[in-house]
Parts: sequence; structure tokens; C-alpha cells
Amino acid sequence: MQNATLPRPELIQMADVLAHEKGIEKEAVLHAMEEGISKAGRSKYGPEYDIRTHINANDGSIEMVRIMTVVETVEDEFKQISLGDARKSNRFAKLGEEIVDPLPPMDFGRIAAQTARQVIMQKVRDAERNQQYEAMKDKKGQIVHGLVKRVEAGNLIVEVGHTETMLRRDELIPRESYRVGDRIRALVLDVRPEIKGPQIFLTRSHPDFVTALFKAEVPEVYDGTIEIKAVSRDAGSRSKIAVYSSDSTVDARGACIGMRGVRVQAVSTELQGEKIDVVTWSADPATFIINALAPNEVLKIVIDEENKNVEVVMNEDQLSLAIGRRGQNIRLVSQLTGWHIDMMTEAQEAEHRQAETKERVDLFMSALDIDDMMAHLLIQEGFATVEDIAYIALDELTSIEGFDEALASELQNRAKAYLVAKEAQIAEKLKELKLAKDLTEFEGLDKELLVKLGEKGIKTLDDLADLASDELMEIDGHMTEKQANELIMKAREHWFSNETVQPQK
Repeated sequence: MQNATLPRPELIQMADVLAHEKGIEKEAVLHAMEEGISKAGRSKYGPEYDIRTHINANDGSIEMVRIMTVVETVEDEFKQISLGDARKSNRFAKLGEEIVDPLPPMDFGRIAAQTARQVIMQKVRDAERNQQYEAMKDKKGQIVHGLVKRVEAGNLIVEVGHTETMLRRDELIPRESYRVGDRIRALVLDVRPEIKGPQIFLTRSHPDFVTALFKAEVPEVYDGTIEIKAVSRDAGSRSKIAVYSSDSTVDARGACIGMRGVRVQAVSTELQGEKIDVVTWSADPATFIINALAPNEVLKIVIDEENKNVEVVMNEDQLSLAIGRRGQNIRLVSQLTGWHIDMMTEAQEAEHRQAETKERVDLFMSALDIDDMMAHLLIQEGFATVEDIAYIALDELTSIEGFDEALASELQNRAKAYLVAKEAQIAEKLKELKLAKDLTEFEGLDKELLVKLGEKGIKTLDDLADLASDELMEIDGHMTEKQANELIMKAREHWFSNETVQPQK
């Protein structure tokens, strides 16, 4: 190395070139050089020393120093100096301050130069990765344009600016293909700061890509005048998007479709011709579901808010259209609205009601020891379960025409006796079934369902987790598909929490 104060313009030129090639700040390159030179200095003077380097950003001159901390009692002779020794050269030295000891110029040998080069390149790579992460982390959920750089096992490596990103095969729209050199438009799905560098994942199949495309095509969505409330998607085939505007003068659906469908067509073209249904969102579930099923006409809709279940009645000639090929349309409507939907014709609805009524009549006749006429009367008054009768206020029963206080009290006593006997029967049955503790203590299973599970050989939490949703729905005839899926996924949580996380290599 030359004298410490001599200019080294070649270092500044090298920093400029690296900064340009890697797309990072020049200061980051200079810092990397300082780290590399410091490491080379430690290899000469000793790795125990705290050696630091400063490169003048104007002329490239290098200053290398050794740092010693002033202490009362020296424990590390390489990095510490006693107060007495420090005051030999600086009578104003104080405890805790750092003494800067300039080091003489050094010539880089082959080993020192190689060490410096390795550190510099590693630090430059780190700076490059950090800059890539900082540039992409705020783009999560946004559309980016890139160039397909290479294809690896069906996955696309896409260059976005100076950053390599990945578009996995399962995040592509089905049946679309790209070659090296093709331009591509995708949504930033995730940005992860990992040891080997930031991992940026793109998607074209996620529902959020549809949302982002509408935001790009429809100014009213971009500025917030129109809000996209929900999206359901079968990538490459069909999507449904629910839109809403609090401004009564704005037709949210019409604005998203555009004059002669130009706006929705632009989105569809980007999605390889995917059919897009724009639906007017409503806070009223019934209205929202009817809008989502349009243009098919709904004759009747019955909502069970507790179970998020809806029964929709339609004319027979429209039912198959509303359900769609392989159930696609009704599945997307269900995902869009968040409700489980049962579709039926008027005849099927009547048959369903008759079966439901018969089941309740038989239950009331058996549990309460009453005749058919009284059972029907209770159902007409809105009673659906024995619990409804057992725990309702007595005056609610006496308000029924023909029911005096004595009859009402007798019915409640019979209902309570039935429930007590049933509880004892269930407890005895559970004792016989010998279910595992993890299943009996699992939240979301009542005792009746536990008995049904045990009778089907489901005796542990793992047994429950192994079930498919249709199997669980068959065991409990009143459970919806959504409820079954949620229960099974909850039962599987302990599998993932018990997994050992392997460190990234």
C-alpha cells in the first residue's frame, strides 16, 4: 500500500463500476471495501486487534487505524489500554473513550489482497441483497413487470429490474406457458428476507391478482371511490368480484365493466380469457347472494345465520345453470359471499321441509309423550328442539292458544326429564367407547357428536384429523361443508405445531 494520505482514484472508479453493475449505492460499495481492507489489516497485524479503515470518497485515500478503549483494569491487551498508559500520549484521556492509533501504510501481499477481495465481494453481495429486499418489500400486493430469465422445472425465474423473482408453476394460470425472454406481468405474493438472499414470489393465479388488475384498469377502484369487497376465483376459468361504492351517484358494477365491457375485457384478456362476473356487494346477506346468483332468478331464500348456511329455491330450469358445470358457479358464489349454499327446486324444498317437520314431530312425540297434533302446534309456534321447550320462559308457552299454566309446566318438566335422561345415556355411552382424552377435550365437539364419532371408530384427535369433510358430514348429518373443513383443519393444527423447523441452508 502507498502512504495513507496518497490519493487512490482507482478505488473510486472501482466503486463506481460495482455500484452501477449491481444497482446499489456507491457508499455501500465503499463500506464493503473498508471491511475488506480492515480484514486484510487484521491478517497482518493480528486478528485480535480492532482495526478499522476509512476510504475518502473524493480521492480514494485510505486511513487505517487501531482502536483501543481506555479502561481502569486491562483485561484484553489487544483492544484495551490502561488510563495511565493512555495519558502518556494524551494527558486528557478519560475512561471509556476510544484511542485512535494510526497504522503505517501496508503493502498487500497475495493472501491479504485475496482476503480483501473475498470480503469486498461478499459485502457487495450482501448490500445487493439488502437493496433488493428494501426495493421489493413495499411492492407486496402490487403488480410488477418482468422478463423471463430462465425456466427451472416449470418454475419461472423472472427478472424485475435488477432483482430475480420466482413464479412457481402452480402460481401460473393453468395452460399458459412462457419462454425465456418473454415479458410477463404478475403480482408480488410474498417477500422473504432469507440468509441466501431475499426470496420474492410472484403469482398470476391468486385472487388478489384480479383485484390489482381492476385497480390498474378502473380509476374509481384506484382512487377508492369503488371498493372491492371480495373475490373468488377458479384461475383460468372464471372469477367473481364483489364491488361497492358508498357514493350513491356511482354505479360500482357498471364502472368496473366499463363502456361496452371494455374494462372487464381488458382484465379478462390479461387472464387468458378468464370469464369475470362483476357483482354488486350488499351488507344484507340475502341481497348479496341473490346478486351473486344473477341472472338466475331466486324464488325463495332461507338464511341460518348461526351456521352461516343458506337455502336457495329456484325454478328447475334455472337450477343447473346456477350450480354451473361441476358445481363451479355455486362454489364461487359460496366463496365470494362466505355462506354455505344449498340449492333446490320448489319440489325439493317442499320435500325437505316435510322431512324436517316429520323429524321434529317424531322427536316431540317421543320426548314429551304428546300426540301428533300438539307436536305440529309446537312446531308452528317456532319450537325446533326439546331444549327450546325446556328452557323458555313459562309465559311463552302459556301464550299459545289452548295452553294453560298446568299444561305448560308439565311440558317443561317432561322436556327437562328427557334431557337429563339423554345426558346420562350419553355419559354412559362415552364411558363405554373409551375415547382418548385429546378428543374429548377438543374444543368444538359436543357430547352427542363425540358419541357419533366413537361409534364410527373415531377415538383419537388424529382419527378426526384424518377424516375428509364429506366423511365428517356423513357422521353428523347437520354439519355444513365449511363447518366440517374448519373442524378438521383445527384438529390438524397439532401436527404442524409439533413439527421441527429445519434451518435454511
